[in-house]
Amino acid sequence: MFSEYINNKNNVLKLEVLFMKVLMVCSGGMSSAIVVEAIKKEAEKENFKLEIKAVGTSEFYDEIKQNEYDLALVAPQVRHRLKDFKEQGEEFKLQVETIEPMGYTPLGGARVLKQIKKYCK
Repeated sequence: MFSEYINNKNNVLKLEVLFMKVLMVCSGGMSSAIVVEAIKKEAEKENFKLEIKAVGTSEFYDEIKQNEYDLALVAPQVRHRLKDFKEQGEEFKLQVETIEPMGYTPLGGARVLKQIKKYCK
């Protein structure tokens, strides 16, 4: 999330603009790509500014090392590696959480977006 300041004659207005950058990790990055599209559509409907990307487990560390994210979401099929992802995330002060299984579907965009919004700073 970031803030913008607008100078309106004698008043300065502060606008809170919700924006999050989220990384989703699954076994290969392919199944998450479908879920990512559903989340993007839902975010657009709600006028929520979201940048979201899906990667496979082998790409996770390099991705968080090279780019700054607000949140990482772990797909249900790789949640057994949550501890590893959390440890890697701690190095970059990145919050890492699992995706609710019912949200990890092409129709689960609204559910996962709601989960993402819980982590808005």
